[in-house]
Amino acid sequence: MRKKVTLKQLARELNLSISTVSKSLKNDSEISQKTITRVHELADFYNYKPNALAVSLKSNKTKTIGVILPEILNHFFAKVLYGIEQEASENGYKIVTCITNESYKKEVEYVEMLNYSSVDGFIVSLSQETQVLNKFDHFKELKRDNVPIVMFDRVTEEIDCDKVIVNDKQASKTAAKYLIDTGCKKIAIITTIGGLSVANLRLEGAREAVGVNDQISLIELVVKDSNNNEQEIEKFLKNNDIDAVLGLDETAAAITINMSHKLGYKIPEDISVIGFTDGLLSKYSYPKLTTVSQHAEDLGVKAAQILVNQLDDFVENYKTNTEIVKTSLILRDSTH
Repeated sequence: MRKKVTLKQLARELNLSISTVSKSLKNDSEISQKTITRVHELADFYNYKPNALAVSLKSNKTKTIGVILPEILNHFFAKVLYGIEQEASENGYKIVTCITNESYKKEVEYVEMLNYSSVDGFIVSLSQETQVLNKFDHFKELKRDNVPIVMFDRVTEEIDCDKVIVNDKQASKTAAKYLIDTGCKKIAIITTIGGLSVANLRLEGAREAVGVNDQISLIELVVKDSNNNEQEIEKFLKNNDIDAVLGLDETAAAITINMSHKLGYKIPEDISVIGFTDGLLSKYSYPKLTTVSQHAEDLGVKAAQILVNQLDDFVENYKTNTEIVKTSLILRDSTH
């Protein structure tokens, strides 16, 4: 592997001071044209590039944002990341993205690594394990160091930072109410993301929609073994008399449709289905899935805007805020 040439090496080879070489590379008028030409020729020969970290230390900014996501195969997080990158790029920032795969340990390691690399700030969605363990010391350390953090979607009140969320409780309430208004009376709530803050809020919303209505029954399934999603949902559908399913995540809703087909149920004639996240599974399932859109790209743009504003316009005694991105219920063929 070819070793990078440093400013010090150029200076030594040219028998010039480091300061003179640095100024020559910037075409400083203090330096003679002859010297500038010599420096540029040698720099080109070695394909010299300025050390980004050294430059950042002088400006006290790296113009880099650390993004920590719990997973990337999920369409929602992929769309959020797209929004973050677009907004960051437009404002002259680069992003470094780390995927925790729902691991608390990896989340801690990535926070430490990115902070050591001197990113200017963080955009974070918490891992499932972090939320279950309820351990947030790694973010508390960032706060003590005055490193700006914006959390989105999966957040915690334990950390005083800016947050960008959707109103998951209200979105779920609206979806459940739609099922009730279209004549459904035996509603099942199914989720594969139990234990997450968003799942708990969605569950609360569905329960509120049903309330004390004696005409409506509500039954819940939290699938805990991700390797057994299909079998558990198939068994649940087979053993329970229901006419609607509200999947609190896209996976739960898509599997419900597949297993309903397998068991001979017609959708929406026998079972109406609503899911969360307007991703590829929703658009290409058969029938197409009625879903709650969280406008993931807008959420990513908003998170990046908030962080960039903090980084570019420092405010003493900054007060954190929670932004709520509106959801939409997109009606398709899986409901009446």
